[in-house]
Amino acid sequence: MLRKREYLENCPQERSYLAKNSSFLEEFNTPCIMKRLCAILICLSPMLLAAQEEGYRMHSYAEEGVKAPNVHYLGEAWLHRVIEDAPELGYHLTRATFKANSTLDWHQHSEPQVLIVVEGMGYYQERGKDPVLIQEGDVVQCDPNTEHWHASSKEHDVTYLAIYSGETTWTEALTREDYDAVADLLTTEK
Repeated sequence: MLRKREYLENCPQERSYLAKNSSFLEEFNTPCIMKRLCAILICLSPMLLAAQEEGYRMHSYAEEGVKAPNVHYLGEAWLHRVIEDAPELGYHLTRATFKANSTLDWHQHSEPQVLIVVEGMGYYQERGKDPVLIQEGDVVQCDPNTEHWHASSKEHDVTYLAIYSGETTWTEALTREDYDAVADLLTTEK
């Protein structure tokens, strides 16, 4: 039946016959249907978009965040708290960017901390161990109650994602002289 109709639609002599004697074109009037579908989609699109987002909690770590108050560090730092200690997760996720030549003070966390370096180059040191150079792609795991500090390198900014929970205790200020000594050591080792 469909092939016969296609034949009739494409055959000029029979087109007028089909138009007069068939309800096919009336039932499936393409321009009318398209107008109706467009109107329905336009009316429903806000609800469809909202339905796609509803139920998802999405955050972007790409935002730089806000300039941190100059407490417990030297230089310039930017923080973006991507996820605050959500009870169902049990941890924070913070994006931190330290501009070149900036450092945190010595500190420790009551729970483990993970640093995922997403851009740049910096330094990391735990108390009693040699400092190391960290760079994009590195993942640092720090055990609970381990004194440590992390920073940008002297020449490069560093951006990392910090995953942590519990309390942070600031234990000692890292002096500019100590930072410079680490920078000199790691620069000459390269």
